[in-house]
Amino acid sequence: MVIHPTNGAVRAVPPATVARLPGYLRALDALAAEDVVTTSSDELAVRAGVSPAQLRKDLSFLGSYGRRGVGYDVAHLSEQVGVALGLATQRRVVIVGIGNLGHALANYSGFADRGFAVVALVDASPAVVGTTVAGLVVEPLDQLADIVTSRDVSIGVIATPAAGAQDVCDALVQAGVAGILTFAPRALRVPEHVDLRAVDVASELQILAFHDARRTATGA
Repeated sequence: MVIHPTNGAVRAVPPATVARLPGYLRALDALAAEDVVTTSSDELAVRAGVSPAQLRKDLSFLGSYGRRGVGYDVAHLSEQVGVALGLATQRRVVIVGIGNLGHALANYSGFADRGFAVVALVDASPAVVGTTVAGLVVEPLDQLADIVTSRDVSIGVIATPAAGAQDVCDALVQAGVAGILTFAPRALRVPEHVDLRAVDVASELQILAFHDARRTATGA
């Protein structure tokens, strides 16, 4: 479900369309950086890596059809996509697990550019708790529930080793977090009302290795 950017109505949008919206927003941001005011569906589709027909179909769910002979207004369409993705309201984020990956995520400037504010860093290790990363003091895991409540956290990022990831996930859910992004290389279980997104870099590399091996075997 997304909020219709023009009239505030809630519309059902296919998950596959939602998954492509960040790509459209990224392409629109690139066009805006080049001082492009209007763009065609063909140009935007090429930049987003989809077909023009797919792009037009996806944007129709947002009530955006472009203008014949003119195309899409870049700034207006960017605003529409941002609203549809829920980026009009800043989302507060806690990162759990401040190892190498956690450090990198905490220092990633792209969160702020997309309307996300990292408001807390949490770790279970006494050696890490109390250190400062990206301007934030790392806090102990046993304070996670209080952190989520007092700072209005709505999204949790899990950057822990696989062994402790489910416990961290359970703690986030119990604290009231309904959106979780995990980088832990294992499957996690969440209740139906919680949205879980997983980024498994090793698995993606293995898939690339599979295709590379196939190309090598066939001489392609």
